[in-house]
Amino acid sequence: MAAEGMVQSGKSSPAIRQLEGALTRIGVTGAHKQIIALVLIGCLFDSFEQNTIGVSGPLLKEHWGLTGTDIGFLNTITFGSAAIGRLLSGILGDRYGRRVMLTVNLLLFSLGSAACALAPDFMFLCIARAIVGFGVGGEISTAVTMLSEFCSPKFRGTAAGLVNVGAGGFGNFLAPVYGLMIFSIFPGEDSWRWLFASLALPALLVVFYRRYVPETPRFLASQGRIDEANKVLSVLESGSLRPRDLVVREYLTKDHEQEAPRAKGGWKELFRAPFLGRIVPVSIAILMSYGAQLSVLTLMPVIFVSMGHTLQGSLLYSMIIQSGSVLGAIAASMFGYYFPRKRVLTVGAICACLAALCIMQFGTTIYLVLFFGALFQFFVLLLNTSIWIYAPELFPTRIRAFGVAFILATGSAAGSFVPTISGALFDAYGMAGVFALAAGMYAVFAVCIRLGPETYGRSMEDLTQPADVISATEDPALQPVKAGA
Repeated sequence: MAAEGMVQSGKSSPAIRQLEGALTRIGVTGAHKQIIALVLIGCLFDSFEQNTIGVSGPLLKEHWGLTGTDIGFLNTITFGSAAIGRLLSGILGDRYGRRVMLTVNLLLFSLGSAACALAPDFMFLCIARAIVGFGVGGEISTAVTMLSEFCSPKFRGTAAGLVNVGAGGFGNFLAPVYGLMIFSIFPGEDSWRWLFASLALPALLVVFYRRYVPETPRFLASQGRIDEANKVLSVLESGSLRPRDLVVREYLTKDHEQEAPRAKGGWKELFRAPFLGRIVPVSIAILMSYGAQLSVLTLMPVIFVSMGHTLQGSLLYSMIIQSGSVLGAIAASMFGYYFPRKRVLTVGAICACLAALCIMQFGTTIYLVLFFGALFQFFVLLLNTSIWIYAPELFPTRIRAFGVAFILATGSAAGSFVPTISGALFDAYGMAGVFALAAGMYAVFAVCIRLGPETYGRSMEDLTQPADVISATEDPALQPVKAGA
């Protein structure tokens, strides 16, 4: 399948080469950091929300009489809805832009969290979780796409990886701590309601700040909106999202707008060559990884309680295991700057499989479970973050949002049914059944990821082109600068 990576994936027009060169020249500025910070705040609370079922699971079991299968089913609803939300957000994002979908999904997430807090029964909670999933699913896939399109070819992997540093890394690590804090402030059988309610408020605050995040220059250029793309590039170069006396540089010239007509993305194109050969193996790989990770996240507090530990102790132990998530996400973001994608993904999958087997074989004491559990989570987040880096690079701008959404939706789909299977395995075989399934899934991951193309250092529009190729005669930096607002 290595040859598949050499099939042209998009039109390498002069305008696109100008854009690659402009982003490289601008580098990483204060404006990039502000965009990343705003996106990460939302993703952090998204991750808190995704962890609430695992954190509040023991309370729901105690007060509502739910089973392990019921807890898994709540995740089935959440992540099944997230898969649908990601697909719709991808289609709409390619049509109307990344920025508008970011705000819409965040509002849905806030509404769903508030509804969860008010749930009078299990059925209503399932409906509320569906709303949460729809918003969270679209939020994450849009964020990954946006950050990869704002940044230079060298930094785009790190930027996309930082989304999972906030979401899967610090989000998973801090979720048990956040739950303990809320349970301490609001004790009693309704403490889980306060947990959901608290997650609705910060998300609404982030909506206000995201008014300052512009549309990505890649999307604008792909739609023939050259003046707007130049303005966004100038804002990035200024170092602030609200610059004073902005001077708009002509990074992209109107001449090339005529040569490269407005790109119209059709979602059906994703299922034709060469994209079909990319999306199938990568989607299978992420289904394996998400399914294994979400099963463990959902069931670990219940597993610790079954070992005789208190709820507070179980959440503390879950936090210790999640410390590996933080380090894994950070490592993946760093590796995205230096190493080829397939190498990181293959080695990481093999190590995750071995870590799961070690938990099965040597997890006889709480200390060994914590050690191998943290090691397992390190490689899990290394893989998931690297997938988030890899996915936007597989598709040209005209279908990138839907391509990324489809891959991440496959992962969400795994979250909709694998935790239910894992819950049944836990009821039948205990912790060994959960991690045996995880080990097998990462073995499949390692095989599938070898079938995709390598994208490191390649153009996001055409994998046959190095990302840093730009001719001096096409470089608008050599042309006069025009003023404008």
